[in-house]
Amino acid sequence: MKKIIVGITGASGSLLGERLVRFLLKDGHEVHAVISSSGATVFEEEMGVVLGRTHEEIRKNLLKHYGNSKRLFVAPADDFAAKVSSGSSAVDAMVIAPCSMSTVGSIANGITMNLIHRAASVSIKEKRALILVPRESPLSPIHLKNLLVLSEIGVHIVPATTAFYHKPKTVEALVDFTVGRVLDLLKIEHHLFKRWRENSNAE
Repeated sequence: MKKIIVGITGASGSLLGERLVRFLLKDGHEVHAVISSSGATVFEEEMGVVLGRTHEEIRKNLLKHYGNSKRLFVAPADDFAAKVSSGSSAVDAMVIAPCSMSTVGSIANGITMNLIHRAASVSIKEKRALILVPRESPLSPIHLKNLLVLSEIGVHIVPATTAFYHKPKTVEALVDFTVGRVLDLLKIEHHLFKRWRENSNAE
């Protein structure tokens, strides 16, 4: 079992974070979810799940959405006293999905405005795996420079793109390709998509 922090920001693409958390819980891992207020708003809009406005409502309703799993812990983004804000907390990795360009900019420049930024900063200083799933298009030179800064210090950048060789037929199948690539980096086995020439004798 691994302990994974999943940050969900206000970028479009809530399904990315939703599917990742769902898989991790189903696979027996412990998840510490941190969702920003804008992330909760977009989650409601895109997922049709009412989370509420107060931190307690968001925490309660997100837990309910995942069946009140005992392996899921939810912290509000303004809770700097949360367990995952400390480098002494036993965490294996952090994923931010979807990751807004504002969040990318804050992390790249060492700015800590919320718990997602803080947990990412801790991941960097503790040299833990940090994976960002940016969801933006087109990318400006500022976006690209910030992403390059992070990539150069070892942060994994996994754009919310997909492949088509596995012939996806649903939105979930498209999203699961990206989620699967994140799981590959976490070294967690999965079968979310058929790999290139899987079960083929061709080289």
